[in-house]
Amino acid sequence: MAHKLAAALFAALFLTIPSLSDARAEPPAAANSTVTLSADEAKRALETLQDDKKRGQMIDTLRAIANASGPQLSAPEPKSPIPLAADGLGAQLLLTVSEEIGAISSEIASVARTLTHFPAFYYWIMRTANDPAAHNLLLEIAWKLALVFGSAFCAEWAIFRLIRRPVAFLEARVPQSPRLPVQVLPIADPPSSVTAVTPAPELQKRRHNLARMWQVVVRLPLVLGRLALELIPVFTFAGVATALLGTEIGEPTTVRLVILAVINAYAFSRGLICMVRALAGPFGLLPVRAETAAYIEIWARRIVGVGVSGIAFANVALLLGLHRAGYAALLRMAMLVVHLFVVVIILQCRRQVAEAIRAPAERQGIAARLRNRVAGGWHYLAIALDIALWAVWALNIRNGYSLLLQYFVGTIAVALVTRVVTMVTLSLIDRGFRIRPDILQRFPGLEIRANRYLPLLRKIMSGVIAFIGFVAVLEVWGVDAIVWFYGGQIGSRLISAVVTIGLAVFVAAAIWEASNALLDRQINTLSRDGHYARAARLRTFQPMLRTALLCLIATVVGLTALSEIGVNVAPLLAGAGIVGIAIGFGSQKLVQDLITGLFLLLENTVQVGDNVSVSGLSGVVENVSIRTIRLRAGDGAIHIVPFSAVTTITNASRGAGNASVSVNVAYKEDTDRAGQILKDIVDEMRREPDFRALIRGDLELWGVDKVDGAMVSIVGQIRCTDAGRWPVQREFNRRMKLRFQQNGIEVASATQTILMHVVPPMDSAAHLKPRRAAG
Repeated sequence: MAHKLAAALFAALFLTIPSLSDARAEPPAAANSTVTLSADEAKRALETLQDDKKRGQMIDTLRAIANASGPQLSAPEPKSPIPLAADGLGAQLLLTVSEEIGAISSEIASVARTLTHFPAFYYWIMRTANDPAAHNLLLEIAWKLALVFGSAFCAEWAIFRLIRRPVAFLEARVPQSPRLPVQVLPIADPPSSVTAVTPAPELQKRRHNLARMWQVVVRLPLVLGRLALELIPVFTFAGVATALLGTEIGEPTTVRLVILAVINAYAFSRGLICMVRALAGPFGLLPVRAETAAYIEIWARRIVGVGVSGIAFANVALLLGLHRAGYAALLRMAMLVVHLFVVVIILQCRRQVAEAIRAPAERQGIAARLRNRVAGGWHYLAIALDIALWAVWALNIRNGYSLLLQYFVGTIAVALVTRVVTMVTLSLIDRGFRIRPDILQRFPGLEIRANRYLPLLRKIMSGVIAFIGFVAVLEVWGVDAIVWFYGGQIGSRLISAVVTIGLAVFVAAAIWEASNALLDRQINTLSRDGHYARAARLRTFQPMLRTALLCLIATVVGLTALSEIGVNVAPLLAGAGIVGIAIGFGSQKLVQDLITGLFLLLENTVQVGDNVSVSGLSGVVENVSIRTIRLRAGDGAIHIVPFSAVTTITNASRGAGNASVSVNVAYKEDTDRAGQILKDIVDEMRREPDFRALIRGDLELWGVDKVDGAMVSIVGQIRCTDAGRWPVQREFNRRMKLRFQQNGIEVASATQTILMHVVPPMDSAAHLKPRRAAG
């Protein structure tokens, strides 16, 4: 401990002695800086500590530095715009996510540094370009490689020319792929049904498979012979090149190794291509179509060319002085390109493979569903496995392939189990939402309300099962995810918050649906019992009650959710109160609408279906909200009137509507006879079924209301219901006209005819005629 303290003091002394003024201007050194002391520096430090005078000078220097530094003002901590509690779920969740993202970013950066060492490759190129000895070596390698490669290639071409006929001989004797037999129907005796000529599908498929197996057995020796013939030029190429390298051409060793790496790469590539053609090709062991064989050969050449060429180039660069890190980076990049080629092949063949995996259309059940699900997403798993194989090799993970196999099999198993559980759970939910007929008769709208929540419940259950499956996959991959959900951890708090919010939403939905069901049931009960006025009043209040209840439920659930994630709701409530006061002062007309509408509804002034006149507009009430009234006019137009504009309401639908009677007869007619005819008309209408329920009493004939020299006015009224006023009055007027015509009673005209005698002039007295004047 004493040596560590002496070293620290010695470092502080030598870092601060050069200039006291500089020490005052510069910030102190970092506390975590590491200083290495030699033996001489340690001796001088001990001498300084043991000498009282020097130790005092050092103490004074350190005290001056401490006084010059002054107190450091801590920067104010930024405040979050959302009032999150420090120990709340939201703050902890954000902190955990931030830490996880930082850790993942660090891991990714470390992996990237491990995989890519391009600076070493760059330094090698620059060093080689600036080294004259390297130039001479490259020139020597170039002309010797051209000589060896050209000689070996000529020998290969000669052997290839010699084996063309034997290869063609073997290809001619390779049997072609078998075809399904076609049954020929006799013309004279047609079959009675399709089953009479079509063999059983299973038997036909079994025969075809046996034919293919026999064909493979027959083709095997011919294919092996053809492969041996095609490999002879390759071995000839390698033998000639190796023989030439055994001479003075292969000196020095570096030149021989470089040329040998290129020769081996070419021979290996040619051998692999020959093996690919022997396995899958027109004359291969597994016969395929010509376009399929061409596709396989093209991609095989690309993959083998890139992979083998990349490895050969990396080996040559290593022989020419490339660092091991750059050599490993070149190998990883070459293999990455090869794996990306495999990804392209997977994407190009995903539809064909999916059709092969997908279950037949006539098959049903869980197995068929699983096959269809795998067919829809097999390429994602294949791509992930391909990239994972490259990552395991590139990162040189210990036991990586066994772990990868474990992870892959475990992930597939978890995915299958998750899918099966999801299908079973969803089927149980669908069965649980089936409502019995007796319950449907008691609650007619229950099925519609239940089906409204069925898709949401299915999605929630699928999400929960998928989350559990995701946690299980993390456990399979070695991530200790269960620990996240122990008591006091972020996972347990998150689940608790989700469960609390879910219960709040469930209770809110139950209250909402129960209240709506009770309102609908009460309206139907009142209508069935004949209380139409009360039913109409409740129907008028229903939209406002639903809106108020929805706002209340949404507010309670929202505050519950915010409090569960750690948001302090007290400032929000205070802010909402201030905003409400501001809105109240700034929206006085809106407040007036609300208050007026509330009192009009409480006093039962209007109801839905009433025929009213409001602010000079007439129509039938279609909807009454807390702020406006909506009228449907006779011509179909909609009038929306705010309650603040309502001063007078004329309601013609309050149980009574009297049809007025007013008729003008000629002055010469008998008024008593005319009045009796009017009473007889009303009596006839009251006896008819169409008007019996609309007329509430006999004609109230008030008598003669007006008499002048041309006509007499007879007035009265017929007491009717609010719905029968206008039908009764129109029918009464029609019958009154017909009855007056039948009884010869003249209805007074609004115009008068006056006969005037005009004195003509003397010369036209002989032609005197009376004239008619209208007045």
